[in-house]
Parts: sequence; structure tokens; C-alpha cells
Amino acid sequence: MTPSTRLEHDFLGELPIPNDAYYGIQTLRALENFHITGIPVKVEPLFVQALAFVKKGAALANKELGVLDPTIADYIALACDRVASGEFDNQFLTDMIQGGAGTSVNMNANEVIANVALELMGHQKGEYQYCHPNNHVNCSQSTNDAYPTAFRIALNNKLVGYRDMLSQLADAFAQKGEEFQNVLKMGRTQLQDAVPMSMGDEFRAFATNLREELLRIDDSRRLIAEINMGATAIGTRVNAPAGYPELVTQHLRQITGLDLSLAGDLIEATYDTGAYVQLSGVLKRTAVKLSKICNDLRLLASGPRAGLFEINLPALQPGSSIMPGKVNPVVPEVVNQTAFYVIGADLTVTMAAEAGQLQLNVMEPVISFALFTSISYMTNACRTLREKCVLGITANAQHAASMVYNSIGIVTQLNPVLGYETAASIAKEALATGKSVHDIAVTERHLLTQEKWDEIFTFENLIRPVFMK
Repeated sequence: MTPSTRLEHDFLGELPIPNDAYYGIQTLRALENFHITGIPVKVEPLFVQALAFVKKGAALANKELGVLDPTIADYIALACDRVASGEFDNQFLTDMIQGGAGTSVNMNANEVIANVALELMGHQKGEYQYCHPNNHVNCSQSTNDAYPTAFRIALNNKLVGYRDMLSQLADAFAQKGEEFQNVLKMGRTQLQDAVPMSMGDEFRAFATNLREELLRIDDSRRLIAEINMGATAIGTRVNAPAGYPELVTQHLRQITGLDLSLAGDLIEATYDTGAYVQLSGVLKRTAVKLSKICNDLRLLASGPRAGLFEINLPALQPGSSIMPGKVNPVVPEVVNQTAFYVIGADLTVTMAAEAGQLQLNVMEPVISFALFTSISYMTNACRTLREKCVLGITANAQHAASMVYNSIGIVTQLNPVLGYETAASIAKEALATGKSVHDIAVTERHLLTQEKWDEIFTFENLIRPVFMK
């Protein structure tokens, strides 16, 4: 003990705690034991906020049910409001990955809230006889219901920001779709010339592809809105008064503004992590789509002289330390890499969910770390792709159109008029000689008139084909 410390105890012994610390001995033990990621809980302020929401809801329910002194409950609620506001985020120092199924995070919250409440009551930090982390702040709770409930609340709120950013990215692609509607280009399958299309349709398809994911996010949010608060240790409601699970859920709905619901089977809900697997799969699915789109952008912008060069991406930085003038598609590249991380994190969630045993899954901390990180990275990737790339894309319209008319792929348009075999022979000759499809079909073989050619190969008929013979 020194003048700058206070002595706290648990059933393992005593430890000195810095006087200015709002956390206590169990948080200190976690700081000594878990040096894994170096990333503390405070980096997820929505999680800290959600923990405060849970503790406030519990205090109010316990007060109504007569199991917690009204004065203590009121001070706990006031302390929770201050913690939820972000005032004490710097006191949440436990590593995001830890043993104990999240007990260290739960106790970190219990100790900080207890000490904030003590100061509000006019007492010193650590005078737990007046407001105790376990007896009062954790009343009618276990880590096994408080941690996952806070986790689900935080996930719900974090997904709001991600969903908004993904929606803005989809809108940016749709905007480019309108801008590029009159740009004719060649569609491709297996990286080979296919048939003509509008570049606007290509970019609108990117938007549609991403907007599908907004619905999947909404589905996931509904799944994780089911909570097990009141289950306590394993779902049997041990140490929780009658009516507590329903009442605390009601309070949490009011506090969070979320449409939370109490699980019908608290024993099942206490060990089940299926909703996290579903959400992780949604994040992976979107990451795969986003990475595919970025691959397409890189291909479409390849060149400038020896590639497709149908679009220009914003030039953000020199691309080489040796090749002067080279500019790389750095934003699509970084989004690709972000997607690879999220895809890998999905496997982490899958393995952690599978590792649950009997009445509890102790691996929830790594699930929370993986999901929080993936959502953050995907949010940042969507923002970066939109702001630094998509909004600044321009089309090389003349070059794209010239590739259409010089391609062999346009011969497909002649199938209904000339038949597949004749069209194939034209394609073969064009490939062998370098002549255009037009010259072979119209000028040399006289298989159709120039008027018929012009009727077939209008811009509108190329991008919105109408069957004609």
C-alpha cells in the first residue's frame, strides 16, 4: 500500500489498486493474466455502453422487485448513465480475448460502475460495503447472461452504422449506373468477349448486388435481438427473483430503444451461438461480393495501354518506387484484403461456436472480437471504397465502344438472322484474319444489307436486345 493506492481483496487474496482507477481487483487480475491482442474493451465504446445499459436495466428491475435497496439502485442507475455516455471508457482495459467466458469484462463493468456510484454517494472508491460490484451491481445476474446480452445490444447498434455505410456505397454505384447509362461496352464471360451491354447496367448491377445484403443485415439484427437476460448461470434463473427476466427485458427495451425479446428457452439460449454464426456468415457473404466487385474494378481499369482501360479510377498515389508514372488501384486492393480478413474471421466464429460445451460456450470473447472487428473493418472498407474510389470513377466511353465494334462477340447478334453455323464461320474468319465482323458479313459475303446491319446494331438494340430475324 502507498498513498496513491487502495487495497482490495477477492477470495484469492489482496492487491493494491491505483487510487485514481475506477476498476478493481478482478480487472487488475485480468490485466495481469491476458496479454493477447493488446486491444482493450474500450476500443468498442458501443460494447461499454451496452454493458452500462444492462447493469442499469438490472438495477431498475431489482429495485422494482424489492431485492435491491432503492437508494443503491438509483445510484447504480446514475453511474450507468455516466458510463454509457463514454465518460469512463478509459477504465475498460481488459483484453478483448480472454479466458472465463467474459467474466473479466463483466467484472470490469461491475467494478467501474460500483466505484462511480460510490463517489456519487459521497464515499471513496473501494468502500464496497456501500455499493458492491457483485452483491449490488451484479445482482440477479451472471456473466453468462449479462455479457451476451450486452454483446447483442452492441452488435445491433454497431450494425446500424455498417448498414448505413453499405447502403451509401450501393447508392454510389447506382449513381454511376445512371451516369454511364449511354456508355456502350463489351460484356465478358470467362474473361472472353461475350455480348455488348451498357456500362450503366454493369454499375447498377453492382448496386443491386450490395443492396441484397442490406436485407440480410436486417435479418441478422432480428436474430440477435433475442436475449437471455435473467438466465443467470446456466438458464435455470438461479439467484434471480420471480418475474425478473421479463421485467429486466422490458427495461432494456426502454433503455436501448431496441426491439429486444426474451428467449423462450433460457437454458438453450445461454449456450447457443447460432445467431453469431449467421451474422458472421452475412458479413462473409458481403465481403465476398465486395471483393468480387473490386476485382472487376481492377480489371476494368487495367492498362492504361495494355489492359481493358474501360474506366479510370481516381489517381491517389504513385504506384511504384521504380516505374515512373505507374498508378495502382490501391483502394480496391485494400478492400480485397479487408474481405480476406473478414472471410477468415468467419472461420474463427464458426470454430468458436462449435467449441461450446454443455450449458455454456466459453469462447464468446473471441466471437465478440471477431464480429466487432469484422463490422468495423467492413464499415471502413465501404466508406473508403465509396469516397476514395467509386465517386471518382470516370468512363472511357469512346475506347469502350470501339472495342465493342471491333470485337468478334457481336456476331452473336446475327444468330437469329444468319443461324449459328454461319455466324460461327464469320467469327472464325474474323479471328484468323483480323477482319471485322461487319466487313465479312456485309461487304465480302453479302449475307445482309447495310440497312439490316444498322437495324440490328443500334445502341438501344445492343443494350436492350429485341429478337429479330
